[in-house]
Amino acid sequence: MNAQTTVEAGEIEKFQAMAEEWWDENGKFKPLHMLNPTRLEYITQQIAAEFGRDLTAERPFEGLRLLDIGCGGGLLSEPMARLGADVVGADAAERNIPVARVHAEQSGLQIDYRHTTAEALAEAGEQFDVVLNMEVVEHVADPALYLRACQELLKPGGLMICSTLNRNPKSFLFAIIGAEYVMRWLPKGTHEHSKFITPDELFALIEGAGLNPVDRTGFTFNFAKWDWSLSDRDLSVNYVTSSIKPR
Repeated sequence: MNAQTTVEAGEIEKFQAMAEEWWDENGKFKPLHMLNPTRLEYITQQIAAEFGRDLTAERPFEGLRLLDIGCGGGLLSEPMARLGADVVGADAAERNIPVARVHAEQSGLQIDYRHTTAEALAEAGEQFDVVLNMEVVEHVADPALYLRACQELLKPGGLMICSTLNRNPKSFLFAIIGAEYVMRWLPKGTHEHSKFITPDELFALIEGAGLNPVDRTGFTFNFAKWDWSLSDRDLSVNYVTSSIKPR
């Protein structure tokens, strides 16, 4: 792995401890399983729009090389592979990789899982049409340096989809007090509110890394319906962005 890295050891240890639970829909990653259909809705729409793909086709992302950085157990890598993408799943938490490999094999999917970092992949000259950068940027030591590496990993005209958590009193209440202490969806200490990033801050970081932001959308949770949805107005807690590398 590259000597220059934005990986933070304490953050990696948190996810190492939970590695075996990635595919347990009622385990420590229950929030991601609940959010995943909404994440996939956004991701597939953005990729299809950017690359002119028909989502009704059997394998609409055929011919696209995609990196799922911070892939965990493969919750996004697997559906991307099913849609035809050539997927590399990378994670700095070593214990996640064998879990992801075994599940992909059981699912009959060919996915190139690697224990590595964005910086190491960029240094090696790897290039992708799409970089999925979901719920990672709030866990790294240097977001600006990390996003620069993600930019280097994109081909000209490539698409980065990056999601994170907003920083405000509401996100502290919902993402930390609610998710970690009340609902116990996540182990206490999974997130640090000071590392959350506002949409304006993230757009500035993305632009500073050499990418053009083109969209930002909220992920909102409806407690009455007990499900997630996309919102073009409410980015107060969870949100996602799309940005393009200039040609």
